[in-house]
Amino acid sequence: MGQIYFRKATIDDIVQISELRKKQLQDEGQKPSVNMDEELHQFFKDKISSRDLIEWIAEDADGAIIATSAIIFMDFPPSFTNPSGKRGYVANMYTSDEYRGQGIAGQLLEYLEKEAKARGVEMLFLHASEMGRKAYVKSGFSETDTFMEKLITESCGNGC
Repeated sequence: MGQIYFRKATIDDIVQISELRKKQLQDEGQKPSVNMDEELHQFFKDKISSRDLIEWIAEDADGAIIATSAIIFMDFPPSFTNPSGKRGYVANMYTSDEYRGQGIAGQLLEYLEKEAKARGVEMLFLHASEMGRKAYVKSGFSETDTFMEKLITESCGNGC
């Protein structure tokens, strides 16, 4: 594996992360039956600009985006397991075929967890594809009846 660089996505990355989103959906079994380029562009523009979504990307040495992961911040009613009600929904997890199995997804999840801790979010959740389930379990997520989740109450130290 060559050098991999990690950084937060910006508005300038929208076209590339939109393309990876479509590849992710196809890998999960969805057929591209509609053109959603405009909707994807607007979604990422709005959410990245408002910081309701933080997207992390991994690039190869040539600057090509080879993996992506996002956290969408949401407020839910407080619960016994999450008194603040703040949650982070993990989305857009995708790694290009030739880079899979090298730990890149796990590294991206670590960046998302730091983002969550910095915002006082103690609960991450996601809907896992069969392909991604192993990486999520390895990163500490556990399965529930409807989704996977991870409680992140430990201190983030100086990494936040």
